[in-house]
Amino acid sequence: MSLLPFAPPARAAALRVAYADAPLAEALADPRLLAAFGFGADAPAAHADPRYLRVALPAFGRAPLECWRVDGEVAHGRDGDIAWSAGDGLQFGALEIADDGDIETAADIGYARLQRWLAESDHPHPLRIWNYLDAITEGEDDAERYRRFCVGRARGIGRELAPGELPAATAIGHPARTGRFQLYWLSARSAGTPLENPRQVQAWRYPRQYGPQPPGFARALLPASGAMPLLLSGTAAVVGHASQHGDSLEAQLDEVLANLGSLIETARAQRPGLPAQPGAASQLKVYVRDAGALARVDALMQARLPGVPRIVLHGHVCRRELLVEIDGTHG
Repeated sequence: MSLLPFAPPARAAALRVAYADAPLAEALADPRLLAAFGFGADAPAAHADPRYLRVALPAFGRAPLECWRVDGEVAHGRDGDIAWSAGDGLQFGALEIADDGDIETAADIGYARLQRWLAESDHPHPLRIWNYLDAITEGEDDAERYRRFCVGRARGIGRELAPGELPAATAIGHPARTGRFQLYWLSARSAGTPLENPRQVQAWRYPRQYGPQPPGFARALLPASGAMPLLLSGTAAVVGHASQHGDSLEAQLDEVLANLGSLIETARAQRPGLPAQPGAASQLKVYVRDAGALARVDALMQARLPGVPRIVLHGHVCRRELLVEIDGTHG
């Protein structure tokens, strides 16, 4: 009887997200680093290593690096306009598209490129996507740039995604012009489970009053591997499909935290081992519309969630009346 060589089972994908107050060179020296992100004017603008990306949103104080690490060694490179890295069943990718004011075309080009990349990749399942664009709420009614972005994104994808295919996502506006649309993502060999918030209408079912093309994302995503955190989409003070609390920053922040709590509870129904509340293993990014409110929001976050790592950024939410939004990872 012949014996086949023993092949050990594939290791479950593991991702650790941490905020690190360390030099970029030190972070990049780690062979297990999948990606590192700098924020604000103090962060390096660029680096030859494709694992580094700067997000040009102004930061409150000196923001730490956001570091993604996996258990195994990471390969990385560039493929035309896409910077990428991969290891342990996960892949980071990023590209930037020139935006001369036509965000619909920029989003179309960016997402068509992303779809081709995923189709040719051995990490074809997008788990989490970030979109940073200029002047997100500029324009009136259906000419508003966020609404045109949603149209362009759908056209670039080229088909209607089923609810079970939707990634978690964030779309935030730069407070100053950059002239580019920045798109980056985390994809995997194995698909995750999109989650919705029972307090909110699914974004892809928004009524026509919010634009001709509903946004295409899930409120959160639970990766297939239990060694990965819950991936939280950009979350604002929306209940049902309506914005809440008018001009009250504090009330809006509390509504955001209630929505995050609801998402965590939903995820725990499938993965009971997740912590019931945000804690030291959670990593949150807080986007604040008004620069003058950054210190206040930081203080409120310290009071509401002491001990939870956070980065507070000056960024515009996709509705003008919404003053704050939070995304991140949990568990």
